[in-house]
Amino acid sequence: MVVLLKASDWIIRWSHLLEPDATVLDVACGSGRHLAWFAGRGHRVTGIDQSVESAHQNVPQAELVCADIESGPWPLKEEDGLFRRFGAVVVTNYLWRPLIPTLIASIAPGGILLYETFADGNAQFGRPSRADFLLQPCELLRACAELHVVAFEQGYLPDPPRMVQRIAALRPRTDETRLQNWERQAL
Repeated sequence: MVVLLKASDWIIRWSHLLEPDATVLDVACGSGRHLAWFAGRGHRVTGIDQSVESAHQNVPQAELVCADIESGPWPLKEEDGLFRRFGAVVVTNYLWRPLIPTLIASIAPGGILLYETFADGNAQFGRPSRADFLLQPCELLRACAELHVVAFEQGYLPDPPRMVQRIAALRPRTDETRLQNWERQAL
C-alpha cells in the first residue's frame, strides 16, 4: 500500500459545499488522497491519471480511469458525446491550461470546482518553475467567469514554502434557493 498524504486543507475547507450524494472527479489523482477523503464521506469517486495503480491500492472502491489527458481525448464522455458531469471536480498541484474548459464543463448544475495549484513566483521555492505550469495572477478567477466564485486566494503559503492559486466555485443551478443556502454555509 502506498502511503497517502493528507488531503489538501483547501479541499477539506470547502468540501462541505458538496451535496451529500455528489459524485466527485479527482483530476490527476495521483495516489488518491482526495479520492480517499471524499469516499470516506460517502461520495462516489472517480479518479483520472496517467497511472492509477497506487490510487487503486489506496481507494479500491474508486472508479479509476488511466488516460493521458494532455495528448489524448477526454475519456469521460457519455454515449451522446457530452461530458460526464460530477457534483465536484477536484484538481490539486496540476495545470494543463487546454483542459480547464473541459473541467468546467464537467461540473453538474449545483456542483463545485475545487482547484488549487502552483502560481507565478513559485520558481523561487523550487519546482514547478516553468511558466507553463504556473498560474498567472487571477488566472483561475478569469477561467471561472461562468461560475459563482465562493472563495479565491492567491499568494504565498509557508508549509512547504510555495506560491499558489486556489478557487472554490459553484456552477449555478436553476434553484436559486439552493445556491443561496450554499452561500450561507460558506460564510
